[in-house]
Amino acid sequence: MNERSAAPGGLALVESLVNTLNIETGADSLDTVEGRGRFGLAEGEAEAARELRESLRAVLLAHAGHPPHRTVTPLGELLARASLHVAVDDRDGSARLAPADTGPLLSRVAAAVAEALVAGTWTRLKACESTTCHWAYYDRSPAGRGRWCSMQVCGARAKMRRYRAKGP
Repeated sequence: MNERSAAPGGLALVESLVNTLNIETGADSLDTVEGRGRFGLAEGEAEAARELRESLRAVLLAHAGHPPHRTVTPLGELLARASLHVAVDDRDGSARLAPADTGPLLSRVAAAVAEALVAGTWTRLKACESTTCHWAYYDRSPAGRGRWCSMQVCGARAKMRRYRAKGP
């Protein structure tokens, strides 16, 4: 689906989590031990991870100017539950928000979002416009107006649909 390189920094975690579900096929890697293991999740934590994933997807769709794909728990509500602290580097005095406990996925995602907000990259993480895709991707286009995870697949399909709709 997505031939783009991974999002920078902590956004790679967010992108990877959103992309655990292939909407077109219905395959959800959080259904597998290996898939959950990529995020340090036990089987009983998969449902909360799915809720977080879909709330993230809704925000990434908004970043791309698209309506939410379904009703979800607002991402702000979920991230408000995250346990973070200010970590200060003793060598250079730099500071960042970090998970209070490195285990919980929610705290790692909240720290990644905070990092991206500071870096100004948060709104560059988007979800594909295609309703059969909604794959997360990092928009590296100069104007930041990317609409699809792949111009060769989803973009080409959308353009072909518009062309056919015009008729002869």
